[in-house]
Amino acid sequence: MSSNAWLALLLDGPMQSWGHASRFERRTTALHPTRSAIMGLIAAALGIDKHGANEAAQLARFGTLRTTVINLPRRSHHDGDRLMQRLEDYHTVTGIRRASGKVDDDATVQTYRHYLLDARFGVLLEASSILLEEIAGALRDPKWGVWLGRKCCLPASPVLGTVKPDQSQAWSELLCRAGYDGTETIEQFDRVVETAAGESGADMIEDTPVAFGNPIGERHAPRWIRRVPRSAPRPPH
Repeated sequence: MSSNAWLALLLDGPMQSWGHASRFERRTTALHPTRSAIMGLIAAALGIDKHGANEAAQLARFGTLRTTVINLPRRSHHDGDRLMQRLEDYHTVTGIRRASGKVDDDATVQTYRHYLLDARFGVLLEASSILLEEIAGALRDPKWGVWLGRKCCLPASPVLGTVKPDQSQAWSELLCRAGYDGTETIEQFDRVVETAAGESGADMIEDTPVAFGNPIGERHAPRWIRRVPRSAPRPPH
């Protein structure tokens, strides 16, 4: 039996969008990467076809992954942390699909799509070393393109950080990749952790992918998370 390891990812890009309740005319974004988006990025790198007959079985292998998402703001010598911002992009779309399933070529609707600007996140994934090495290999040479929530949101730097047998080693290397000293503790950063259902301070969101090719409403299962604010100040840059 293989021992657990930790895989570090750096999600860095000028635009990001992490929708978990994003449909129809208004496409919103969460303020942190969702599990669905992270697993979708990994699935694309591995070449898992969402129209394939065994997609659900392949995604089920990711059920053992424990995820922690950490906000890693960019730092300025003069201004401190750069604040994350949100952008609303206005579109008109012609040729829409009606509830009946038919495409109406003459219909035009207004849509609003939200993005995060100046955002940067670290992700720590815990699972068996065999699974994490497979994922890391795919991210080094992805079969399909990877993006930060939407196809227009391209990474500004390599997503893959490192695979380490120890969490502290993976965390330190992730910090260095993000321009920090590597000595900061995780308590100095805002983060989102997975937790048990009903735990105090926990929220339920539907962002665990079951099968991306399923009909809307059947693609995701619930997950319980807790948003943990930083409890220690970061040293001046």
